[in-house]
Amino acid sequence: MKTTSPSLSYRDAGVDIDAGDQLVENIKPFARRTMRPEVLGGIGGFGGLVEISKKYREPVLVSGTDGVGTKLKLAFELNRHDTVGIDLVGMSVNDILVQGAEPLFFLDYFACGKLDVPAATEVIKGIAGGCEQAGCALIGGETAEMPGMYPVGEYDLAGFAVGVVEKANIITGRDICAGDVVIGLASNGAHSNGYSLVRKIIERSKPDLNAKFDGERTLADCIMAPTRIYVKPLLALMQSLTVKGMAHITGGGITENVPRVLPENVVADIDSQTWQMPKLFRWLREQGNVAEQEMYRTFNCGIGMVVIVSKENAATAIAQLNAAGEQAKVIGAIRARNGEEHQTQVK
Repeated sequence: MKTTSPSLSYRDAGVDIDAGDQLVENIKPFARRTMRPEVLGGIGGFGGLVEISKKYREPVLVSGTDGVGTKLKLAFELNRHDTVGIDLVGMSVNDILVQGAEPLFFLDYFACGKLDVPAATEVIKGIAGGCEQAGCALIGGETAEMPGMYPVGEYDLAGFAVGVVEKANIITGRDICAGDVVIGLASNGAHSNGYSLVRKIIERSKPDLNAKFDGERTLADCIMAPTRIYVKPLLALMQSLTVKGMAHITGGGITENVPRVLPENVVADIDSQTWQMPKLFRWLREQGNVAEQEMYRTFNCGIGMVVIVSKENAATAIAQLNAAGEQAKVIGAIRARNGEEHQTQVK
């Protein structure tokens, strides 16, 4: 006798279309708050439509993409999903900012095995919050539910930012010269870099992540603090004086990121005594027995963004940045390079 197999649905295969639809409805109010005049449509279409503002004569689009990396593993373990979305935005918008670009719009990619709507809503609410901080529009994204691809309770994130800069105002670093001043802007913490080492240190030292660590903040609070977004204060600074170069301090730390904006004939001498390494980094150094130079080539160590200006503009730049809520100070100077020496020396 022939038997009939039961009818299968997409839900039976592990994909819940209704949950995906609910997530889209949940995030629409947050995305709506990020809209800019250039955006021609809202969330839900097959593509996001954005026009270029007429204020640009020769507009150049600048794009960047990044993820949050293994910091997500700690988000899963701690059940903290509200700040990793800010990290996602910060990593991309800070990157395109250093070339002088104003972020216009952002898209995200959220991938999981089984969609947890409340957790995903928290993540994307954070993405929208980061976009508000950066002044860019969250115009769309993709939620991919892929059974068997990810462990239960885990997900991955990718983000994509597009900005615009006047062609004549692109910041390349080519005019940086000996005598220029290096300004450091304080970070919020480790941002989204070096977390494979952070997790290794936690695994070795087995700390109580919920214990008070820095004032009223727990160690978990300090470790999960989101990436600082420097967009609005630095766009304003670029309007008021000449910024010769900027470096977003991401993977590779201070030592490896600053050279990316320097001409080959100069070196940035960084004086580590000009700022106090925050408690989190001191703890990581001690608990992991991490060498001093390894710290500076892995973590931001308290400096999340570097800005290079002429000596004459340094005091004005610092005053303006501090008035805008940043913690900015002179951390070094540019000098002539000797032979093939490394282009950033942290001492």
